[in-house]
Amino acid sequence: MFNTINSLKNVNMASLGLAAMPGLFVLLWSTGFIGAKFGLPYAEPFTFLFVRFVLTLMLLVPLTWLMRIAWPSSPALWLHIGVSGLLVHGTYLGGVFYGIYLGMPAGLAALLVGLQPLLTAACASPLLGERLTSRQWLGLLLGLVGICLVLGSKLEFGTSLFAGFGLGALVSVMAALVGISLGTLYQKRYCTSMPLLSGAVIQYIAAGMLLGMGALLFETRQVEWSITFLLTLGWLVLILSIAAILLLMMLIKKGEASRVASLFYLVPPVTALQAWWLFDERLPLLGLAGMVIAIAGVVMVVRKPSLTKET
Repeated sequence: MFNTINSLKNVNMASLGLAAMPGLFVLLWSTGFIGAKFGLPYAEPFTFLFVRFVLTLMLLVPLTWLMRIAWPSSPALWLHIGVSGLLVHGTYLGGVFYGIYLGMPAGLAALLVGLQPLLTAACASPLLGERLTSRQWLGLLLGLVGICLVLGSKLEFGTSLFAGFGLGALVSVMAALVGISLGTLYQKRYCTSMPLLSGAVIQYIAAGMLLGMGALLFETRQVEWSITFLLTLGWLVLILSIAAILLLMMLIKKGEASRVASLFYLVPPVTALQAWWLFDERLPLLGLAGMVIAIAGVVMVVRKPSLTKET
């Protein structure tokens, strides 16, 4: 009897752990924007990201070998994975970090790039031939209205275009949004057979080369190795670039990846809450309303329609 009770307890604990994993992944993912805010005072964005990718690869390559993960089977797939890495990691992270470096609040950056499902859905129709439903079109419209409200709530008619940051920051983060959206479509089109862990290694190599070139051409490459920077770098490398990837692999193996996708719309509000707590970043009431409307639009676009019985 006691063995049966213990078995039931173990099953319940395992079920609870599995149920909590998608939310944990999204929570970890949202800390990437906070890490940028913490680390950028001590290193320029491209230099910061280049160091992060080098350290990540130093840990991820041996891990891939120890776990005996298969590598892509053809040179063409290696090339496609590398291109997707330039977009998904190089352009995306480079744009986000540079925008935050130029003064954009972390919460607003998370909201802007969180519109990725909207832009991906809009581009999927002409590029992949996927048709959008009327609900998805309404979601696209709501997302556009919401982001206009957020940006409008921070608009200043003085010397600066936006409160606390300029047009360059907005352009950088919008470039990140375009990069992650096109990278997602490219990966869906050409990298469907990509092994997750070894594919991540190839993507990080490609992105690291791009960001290293950016650091070499446009930055001083000086780093202040403070305790804050080292702790931030350690978190981004160990928790975000490695632990989160392994957690995603586990979720895919358990068939829970769809729950992660359904929770991704929580990243902007979670990031905004963390940024408010840590950095006192605030949005006015109009901006908060815009965030809610934009997130509702994302949900309408990504949520699969419920199946109804034909009568």
